[in-house]
Amino acid sequence: MTVVTAKRFTIAEYHRLGELGFFGPDERVELIRGEIIQMPTKKTPHSVCNTRLVRLLIILLGNRAIVRGQEPVILPADSEPQPDAVIARNRSDEYLSSHPEPADILLVVEIADSTLSYDQKTKLSLYAEDGISDYWLFNLVDNWLEVYNEPYRDSQGKFGYRLKRIVLPDETVAIPCFSDLSIDLSGVFPAQSDR
Repeated sequence: MTVVTAKRFTIAEYHRLGELGFFGPDERVELIRGEIIQMPTKKTPHSVCNTRLVRLLIILLGNRAIVRGQEPVILPADSEPQPDAVIARNRSDEYLSSHPEPADILLVVEIADSTLSYDQKTKLSLYAEDGISDYWLFNLVDNWLEVYNEPYRDSQGKFGYRLKRIVLPDETVAIPCFSDLSIDLSGVFPAQSDR
């Protein structure tokens, strides 16, 4: 009997595939736990929410941190997701020498409509496993922000977050690590009439 196993890739192998042109120029892929995941095309509300969020974060944070929009982060266990937004610690080379790693990341943000279940399970577990202290999920299906913090590992070895809080689109939320700064979510979520 032959055992069938999936080929898992290291981050170096994944980068080499990119260099060789294995992925098309408009192809959206991520490396998650060694697997190359094809990401769906973004819908307009997702793009609008992401644009508004990144713009607000850059304005609010100024030079206090680096805001990255849809750029890779390097995580252990052969993962290189491209979150919709990341707040990373300032670094003199602005991450030219390498993408941010867990110790650099103050907040990771995903925006979800068609990928909601994936972001609530797979991405959440991945970020918790790698000790990302704060994870925000803009849930465009239910039209609210899911704020997760305090990563943990349960007795079965599964990872998650101890705390989950729902923030409605007409409320404000403090930015982790910057308690003096908050975001008015009405300026981030697309209006229902925009959808």
